[in-house]
Amino acid sequence: MAALCEEDPSLERHFKGHRDAVTSVDFSRAKKQLVSGSMDSCLMIWNMKPQMRAYRFLGHKDAVLCVQFSPSGHLVASGSRDKTVRLWIPSVKGESTVFKAHTATVRSVHFSSDGQSLVTASDDKTIKVWTVHRQKFLFSLSQHINWVRCARFSPDGRLIVSSSDDKTVKLWDKTSRECIHSFCEHGGFVNHVDFHPSGNCIAAGGTDNTVKLWDVRMNRLLQHYQVHNSVVNSLSFHPSGNYLVTASSDSTLKILDLLEGRLLYTLHGHQGPATCVAFSRDGELFASGGSDEQVMVWKTNFDADYGDVVKPQKYSSSVDGTHGTGQSEMDCGIHNKKTKTQDSVRTHEQQEEETSLANTLEHIVGQLDVLTQTVSILEQRLTLTEDKLKECLETQQKIIQNKTN
Repeated sequence: MAALCEEDPSLERHFKGHRDAVTSVDFSRAKKQLVSGSMDSCLMIWNMKPQMRAYRFLGHKDAVLCVQFSPSGHLVASGSRDKTVRLWIPSVKGESTVFKAHTATVRSVHFSSDGQSLVTASDDKTIKVWTVHRQKFLFSLSQHINWVRCARFSPDGRLIVSSSDDKTVKLWDKTSRECIHSFCEHGGFVNHVDFHPSGNCIAAGGTDNTVKLWDVRMNRLLQHYQVHNSVVNSLSFHPSGNYLVTASSDSTLKILDLLEGRLLYTLHGHQGPATCVAFSRDGELFASGGSDEQVMVWKTNFDADYGDVVKPQKYSSSVDGTHGTGQSEMDCGIHNKKTKTQDSVRTHEQQEEETSLANTLEHIVGQLDVLTQTVSILEQRLTLTEDKLKECLETQQKIIQNKTN
């Protein structure tokens, strides 16, 4: 069995604090914090340690529709109906820099895996790519003919995938900035799309109540799930790549076993539509948000040692007797992790050195993130001061002119 679990997923805790529907959730890398965005125009940073209180971040002037932690966990990006994107330092102060990203609602924000770039998607029908440092605009992708709901970088950063109310999912080459393929099989608006951790396939869900998986190398439909009774609002791949969690307006979350091509679990927790869902970066937890204003944290309870239980298998066609795709042996990067024998070759000292180096590098990156953000905030304050000074001088000049006249 590919889906060997110790026990069923369980609800760990729920957070209450938003005053309207929750639109987006994301975990920090170390699972110390969870961020959520809401129609109440606020971001909430929930600390996973029970004794630590939550932070409410105010700044956006309208609904917050998307939030994401940077890979290092030292920044949070948010997009809003107020047409802006904000970059926050997720600490008590909650300082942020703001930039007008689009001419309409910003539906999606996503950091590249190196944390250097940000991709945004909007109701102005465009996808834009920015540098995180100084939020410099790089380029725009504009072949969608309706609102763009979601845009994501591939794990290696070479591709971008987007989904839209024009009923298409588009694949873009970041270097050439060209659309290399359009997937048109969805029967409705496509609300959410994401890359498989291998980067070889994508999953999308939308208003036709289905979830579809495509191979991006062959541009072929791999799997088609018709397991929800209403709109699919959000989805997230487990880091092993073997499972997918989905959130729907039918108020349920579903966990799909991608190796066996079947529905594994249906979870009931939210009263009303489940609007967003995301696995933690190690896959031990996942969070969901709903129109009931609640954020829920679930324990995955999958067996942690994937190498022992996961074998590469053929993709099955589809679930619930819907149209089969007929593809077989398309492993699409869903495979076992390193075996224990391979792992044991590396010495304990090597592992300690690597861990120490990784921690040092992560700390440096984190410090740079914070410095970048601080400089950005100072630049904004300086600009405001200069503007005020200019106003004062102009007023003074007018007063002098009036006196001389």
